[in-house]
Amino acid sequence: MDYKKLGYDLLPLVGGVDNISKLTHCATRLRFEFCDRSKVDKAAIENTLGVISVVEKGGQFQVVVGNDVPVTYRVLINEMGGTAAKSSSGSSSDDEKEKTGIITNIISAISTTFTPVIPALIGGGMIKAVLSLLVLCGLDDSSSTYAVLNLISDAAFYFMPVLLAYGAAIKFECNPVLAMTLACALLHPTWSGMVSAGEGVDFFYIPVHLVDYSYSVIPIILSVWLMSYVEKFAEKYTPSIIKFFLKPLIILFISVPIALVIVGPLGSFLNSVIEAGANIINAKASWLLPMLMGALQPFLVLTGTAWAMTPIATVQISSLGYEIVNGPGMLASNIAQGGATLAVALKTKNSQLKQLASSSGFTAVMGITEPCLYGVLLRLKKPLIASMIGGGIGGIYAGISGLVRYAFVSPGLAALPAFIGANPMNIVHAVITCIISFAAAFAAAWVLGFDEPADPDQAKKETKPSEKPGSKAAAVSAPVSGICIPLSEVNDAVFSQKILGDGAAIIPSEGKVYAPVNGTVSTVFDTKHAIGLLSEDGVELLIHIGIDTVNLEGKYFTAHVESGQKIKKGDLLVSFDQEMIRKAGYDTVTPVLITNTAEFHSIHTDASGNVKAGDVLLTVR
Repeated sequence: MDYKKLGYDLLPLVGGVDNISKLTHCATRLRFEFCDRSKVDKAAIENTLGVISVVEKGGQFQVVVGNDVPVTYRVLINEMGGTAAKSSSGSSSDDEKEKTGIITNIISAISTTFTPVIPALIGGGMIKAVLSLLVLCGLDDSSSTYAVLNLISDAAFYFMPVLLAYGAAIKFECNPVLAMTLACALLHPTWSGMVSAGEGVDFFYIPVHLVDYSYSVIPIILSVWLMSYVEKFAEKYTPSIIKFFLKPLIILFISVPIALVIVGPLGSFLNSVIEAGANIINAKASWLLPMLMGALQPFLVLTGTAWAMTPIATVQISSLGYEIVNGPGMLASNIAQGGATLAVALKTKNSQLKQLASSSGFTAVMGITEPCLYGVLLRLKKPLIASMIGGGIGGIYAGISGLVRYAFVSPGLAALPAFIGANPMNIVHAVITCIISFAAAFAAAWVLGFDEPADPDQAKKETKPSEKPGSKAAAVSAPVSGICIPLSEVNDAVFSQKILGDGAAIIPSEGKVYAPVNGTVSTVFDTKHAIGLLSEDGVELLIHIGIDTVNLEGKYFTAHVESGQKIKKGDLLVSFDQEMIRKAGYDTVTPVLITNTAEFHSIHTDASGNVKAGDVLLTVR
């Protein structure tokens, strides 16, 4: 899949560059905000090659792409001129903004603010987890090695206001560098010294409340929100001839003192209130929050509101060294979604669903649930209910046992070290939570069952093209010589799960690709690693040479045809140096896909084992 091309394909469908107000991305999604939603063609985006799903919630238009989302994001950002947000002059109108409610705006602000920060938090969290393992293995916690690793793991949390200032500036449409400068002022050593001294401080005789802003969340978000209005004021009223130096002077001279005197202390108070509220709930009903998070996490993801609890969890990790509101329940939910999905994999007789459920179920128990949520659970519905049951039951145990998360990571088996900390029993409770959640969800999915979808592979075995008179069959020849293997054996989920279409794959024995049909070249990718064809019979073909070979950017490939060119079966299309490609670390297996699979009754693979270019590979009915 060419995720660079996907970026260019999406641009006209979202209304062009001028219609994008803000753009961020998380692990698998592009998160858009638009100037004019009516210009966005949602149906076309959902049907675009490379798009898994579209979610429109929380004030954002979210396009689920998968793990290669950064590639598509960079294309879009480059087209936007290198910035993720437009100036205020290009923002949506007041009428447009009035269409969203307060809760939606708050969730949107949290999401946009935290999204760019998540990699830093996860990186620091994983180093904390590794550090915990090293201590268990004998590393002295008073050694300099421990101190260095600890400061690396703690850096993102200590300087949290600086990191959050960037995302908040994108959300509130102001200068990110000035916003980060404001945050730096709140963390300046001079201010920290005043806080440590505890002596009275005033600003032009106005008393200033001493607050330590390291590790804080809400103060900087409120301060950048205020700064956005100061910036608009400065932009409007400073003369253009002196705006270059007068505008930043006004912004910092007004925003920083107000942040220190009013907004910062208010935000610190809200921080304390939120933290105290979470602690009270945990003290009175420790099972409640983990149970709700464990049961409702799939809906929070689907509706785009999963970010709502992130500030509370971040505040707790920063102040207490652990959190109780997010991680324990998410661990139960992620494992439960994996358990329900793997139950589907074992129970289904549908070969494609079995393959999809097996791979996405494994991914879920490791901590990434979106593939199984969108590909299996949401599609079959009853297993989704089973995963909520398992997540809720596991969450109850997590709450009663006092399970906490010591580091900010996506909970799953791969992140269990994040549950290793001061309490040696915490990791034991984490493992038991996993077992309970998995078993309960697996059992519930097995008992509830699901409506078995039709198996196209079985239909192909039972009905060959020659068995029904009057139907038209088209032959697709092998474009390259080598060993024919089923798509399920290709080491890339996009191909093995037939997301792009049905077909077969060939492990090439020579570096020449020939036309498998008579027709027209519809697309020659710029990187020459893939070519699209349209046969005279209406079959749309994609020949993809190698896995991830788009990263070679055309090196070792030579195209012998161009887009729009008429071709005959046997014409040389592309030549490639498979030896050099393999030395570069890439698999040269070549999937041959029917991208308009849905338009045909059946696609039958005729070849197996050794095949020569020109032999019949597929029969399309």
